[in-house]
Amino acid sequence: MATTTTGSALPRIEGRIQVLRGLKVMIDADLAELYGVPTKALNQAVKRNAARFPSDFMFQLDAAEKAEVVTNCDHLSKLKFSRTLPFAFTEFGAVALANVLASAQGCRDGDLRGARFRAAAASSELA
Repeated sequence: MATTTTGSALPRIEGRIQVLRGLKVMIDADLAELYGVPTKALNQAVKRNAARFPSDFMFQLDAAEKAEVVTNCDHLSKLKFSRTLPFAFTEFGAVALANVLASAQGCRDGDLRGARFRAAAASSELA
């Protein structure tokens, strides 16, 4: 579980930001872990609330992007054998996701996670 103090959670988030299609994003599995819900439940919430997630909030990776992410991120190696393509969420998508999740942690920490995402993205040298 993620803690609610900015200092201790920032490194966890910063290390999980990827640059795909020129955007700083987080993969659905990483966000599910941070929000304390299964990835499947996270993706179901997105599908139920599709109108809240325009293309500038999230996108689905293609096979080549998935392979790149799995190769570059050891903690995402479990995706290698998944038949589904993961989703990537921008800063705005991560905040919107927190607002649609039914988990208490997601609702409570949505604004805080958005602020952390912005801080981590701004401080990282990914772009």
